[in-house]
Amino acid sequence: MAENKNQQQDSEEQKVESVESATAEATNLSQSEPESEKCETTPEAEVDENVKKIEELTQQVETMNDKYLRLSAEYDNYRKRTIKEKADLLKSAGSDVLSGLLPVMDDFERALQHMAEATDVESLRTGVELIHKKFSDFLVKKGVEEIAAKGETFDVELHEAIARMPAPSEDMKGKVLDCVEKGYKMGDKVIRFAKVVVCD
Repeated sequence: MAENKNQQQDSEEQKVESVESATAEATNLSQSEPESEKCETTPEAEVDENVKKIEELTQQVETMNDKYLRLSAEYDNYRKRTIKEKADLLKSAGSDVLSGLLPVMDDFERALQHMAEATDVESLRTGVELIHKKFSDFLVKKGVEEIAAKGETFDVELHEAIARMPAPSEDMKGKVLDCVEKGYKMGDKVIRFAKVVVCD
């Protein structure tokens, strides 16, 4: 009787073990199936995703390239336009100055014609003075002014010393005794230095 009981228990234990092993196998199969499915579907999904990303990046590169080409063309046009404007400005500035000098030239020609027949020296002198004043006014109008020299303190920024003389008095030391050639400046820029004799 005891043997029968033991046999029954052994057979029951074997049944339980076989059920447990079958369950374990089923569980393993159910877990491994999705993994294999995942392995099959994941690469395709990744490829699709990568293709989309490549397409997006390609589109971005094309857009940026198009913007760059447009900007480059705009800059090139701007550069050409600026060069042309500068050239036109230089031409017009030169022609403006020359057209302003033409009336002075006309006055000089009239004076030269009258010099051949004139008997009155005083009237001739007055005519030349008027031409000189007209020319001086034109220069002032264009922003050109004479650099003060005689009696002024010598300034290397404005004057060019061509000779040195002993000072006639103590207060004349370092000052301009005489101006040999007038100097001119336009605004703050010196266009011709005054050539002067300086006292030592």
